[in-house]
Amino acid sequence: MRVRKILPSLGLALVFVALAGCRHTPDETRVREAIASVEQAAEQADAGGVVEPLSEDFDGNGGRLERKDIANLVRLAYLRGERIGATLGPISVEQRGERLMADFTVTLTQGSRLLPDAAGVYHVGTAWRREGGEWRCYSATWERQL
Repeated sequence: MRVRKILPSLGLALVFVALAGCRHTPDETRVREAIASVEQAAEQADAGGVVEPLSEDFDGNGGRLERKDIANLVRLAYLRGERIGATLGPISVEQRGERLMADFTVTLTQGSRLLPDAAGVYHVGTAWRREGGEWRCYSATWERQL
């Protein structure tokens, strides 16, 4: 008698587990979302949000900037009352083994006293790896296009 009552519940539980598994966000989408969150955090002068998806050993432009350097630039711009304007172009994501590579353009819409010549269009290449259950950017390079 109890088995007849338990089986429907067990069956429903399995269906819910299966559906939850189908809702897994693809890795490429998670990286795109992380990049978009950095853009939003930069525009809100949220240094923690800007560096949140970066790994602790992040390498920016061949050793020119580390994770803490980027956070400090955002904080300094905020303290000076400067606003960072950024617009992302399309993001392409390619898997290479267990890593993901994401390329995109970003347009900085205004310069600042801190970075007076920063306005322009940049090509950005990023490399991502899984750390725990999250994708973290461990390397990025950028080059001014216009």
